[in-house]
Amino acid sequence: MTEQDEKPPFLYVVVCAAGIASGVGTLITAAQERRWRVGVVATPHAMNGFFDTAAVETQTGHPIRSAWRRPGDPRPFPDPDAVVVAPATFNTINKWAAGIADTLALGTLCEVTGQGVPVGVLPCVSDGLAAHPAYRDSLIRLGGSGVRFGHPYRGGDFGWPRALDLLG
Repeated sequence: MTEQDEKPPFLYVVVCAAGIASGVGTLITAAQERRWRVGVVATPHAMNGFFDTAAVETQTGHPIRSAWRRPGDPRPFPDPDAVVVAPATFNTINKWAAGIADTLALGTLCEVTGQGVPVGVLPCVSDGLAAHPAYRDSLIRLGGSGVRFGHPYRGGDFGWPRALDLLG
């Protein structure tokens, strides 16, 4: 295979249910400008109007994944070369750190963490939730597994492209 035949790396973008999720297209554009192919995995709640799913599917050229596929169904995405979680909610971060895989998004995050796939996270957590001891413990546990965190969102510009900078 020649260098010209090689496909660009594949990035999974995991989207959680936070108001800022409506801007995920900005992250996808930034990733595509950096030559990533992108597939989106969303939490079930994020699929309920937190972002424009049709626009994201058009932008990525892939269906958004939010539910498990049946055995024997084809895999809609290749294995990820890296994963970005943005926006990452309190619930998702804590369940992920605890190894709870009760949604496709969480199962994906648990699996890639165990595989050593680079993961960058942009939290979207209130000050009150960020002060909760379980959240602090979750950041330590995931950070110890190589997950890289950006600073939590506090209003203003979410800084979507910085998620890509966390991938190293």
